[in-house]
Amino acid sequence: MSKALIFPGQGSQSIGMGKDLFENSTEVKRYFERASEILKEDMIKLCFEENEKLNLTQYTQPAILLVSYSVFSLILPKIKDKISFGLGHSLGEFSALCASGALSFEQAISLVSKRGYLMEESCKSKAAGMMVVLGLEDNILEEFCAKKRNRGLKVWCANYNGDGQMVLAGSREDLSTLEVEIKGLGAKRALMLPMSVASHCPILEGMCADFRVLLEEALGDSFAFPIISNVNAKPYGSKAQALDLLAKQLVSPVLYKQSIRGNDAEIEGFIECGGNVLKGLNKRLSQKETISLQTYAEIQDFLQKD
Repeated sequence: MSKALIFPGQGSQSIGMGKDLFENSTEVKRYFERASEILKEDMIKLCFEENEKLNLTQYTQPAILLVSYSVFSLILPKIKDKISFGLGHSLGEFSALCASGALSFEQAISLVSKRGYLMEESCKSKAAGMMVVLGLEDNILEEFCAKKRNRGLKVWCANYNGDGQMVLAGSREDLSTLEVEIKGLGAKRALMLPMSVASHCPILEGMCADFRVLLEEALGDSFAFPIISNVNAKPYGSKAQALDLLAKQLVSPVLYKQSIRGNDAEIEGFIECGGNVLKGLNKRLSQKETISLQTYAEIQDFLQKD
């Protein structure tokens, strides 16, 4: 029964994430403690207690990876011989790399924290933002954004999440001024997201060189299974490929929809580690089952099934 492991990205975080895993597993406790040591941040308080830090990109990213990897580690004994490939949504690609062994847990936690910090620094002076648009075809939004860029506006298609579900990135002011116009094109919804970064667009070009250096230091060349790239929706399995693709990922749109549809013929189902956002997207993208695992009870139930 070949499976694909899928890992959620930024936006899937919430207070209390991973709490029952922590309370029921000594292995997960060790991951939380190790992440706290590496980041010099109490990840137990960050994930379990009300705070504002969890929504800051440099903390959000390691928190999500920590919980995703914790779920993966608990189910690994059952699935290790059944994994066809790993796939993540943006940040989730790094969780997939960690699960594959191309990044150690320690390297992955440190790397995504630095990635988040560099993203925030790149966007700090640019008043960046992101907007979700529902109900328009891809080509309509692509043409619309191209026309607006020709007029000097900074707006790009950033996340291809599903048919009629796109996320735009760019200047917060430019996106806000286009909200009414986008709805006029027939969009059911055009809503600014509570984000201070603009992911997967040229606004992040300034950090690519620095991030590539970090990737060179952190990445290994041993992949237990291939990873589907957000950039081209194709599998890769070497450090050389990863270096090129993960640097491009910063400034290229996330081809999530294309990744699922282009690769689901290879597997019999998906397992989402640490969230349920991707399960919701997959319902409209594939007829294959997506199992979402977040809680300790869900994991135990999964492990006990044939």
